[in-house]
Amino acid sequence: MAADDVKPNEQIHPGRPVIVDRYTVGARINHWITAASLILLALSGLAMFHPSLFFLSGLFGGGQFTRFIHPWIGVVLFFSFLGLFLRFWKANLWQRDDGTWLARFRDVLANHEDNAPEVGKYNAGQKLVFWSMSVLIVILISSGLVAWDQYFFQYTTIDQKRLAILIHSIAAVVIIGVWIVHFYSAIWVRGTISAMTRGRVTGGWAWRHHRKWLRELVTRSRKETGPSGSKPAE
Repeated sequence: MAADDVKPNEQIHPGRPVIVDRYTVGARINHWITAASLILLALSGLAMFHPSLFFLSGLFGGGQFTRFIHPWIGVVLFFSFLGLFLRFWKANLWQRDDGTWLARFRDVLANHEDNAPEVGKYNAGQKLVFWSMSVLIVILISSGLVAWDQYFFQYTTIDQKRLAILIHSIAAVVIIGVWIVHFYSAIWVRGTISAMTRGRVTGGWAWRHHRKWLRELVTRSRKETGPSGSKPAE
């Protein structure tokens, strides 16, 4: 259509934005079970951590039930995160460009992401969160089992339990900090939370924040469908 053909009161509307599939339904459910478990563990753990925080036990029906339910939530967290680990560990393997991305993190914060290397499905910061969570959850479940007297009292000594509780507490504080960083980053990068709630992102979002991943999706889609076919990106 030529420009002269447009009537004065007629508006030209752009086409619908390109939508890219980022997470499956299963992955999203897996993620939110993990997130909910971590929050419940933090609240119940803090209730037992210091007398000034004991009021949090009211969220779980009192101190006795809090002490009972806390390790079981930990078991749910472990197996739920194991599901996430099996899904995403390959996408979180460290690449040479990740070190360069970290070195140019100030440019990323200043919204100059073009100065940083193109990012795959996850950037270096997300990978650090993933591997930190992986290590910390293993430490938490291991130390938690040692201190779980209801089932494992006879297998460990008092000194081992004391050491396990100390390690458990330190790891818990660290993982809460990692979770705060993860949550803040998800809010800071607009579109990240909706990607995990709806499973989709716009092509513009993918091009800006995860350009290498988008290129890989397009290349894979062309190979699978041919030049005239159509298929969801993931």
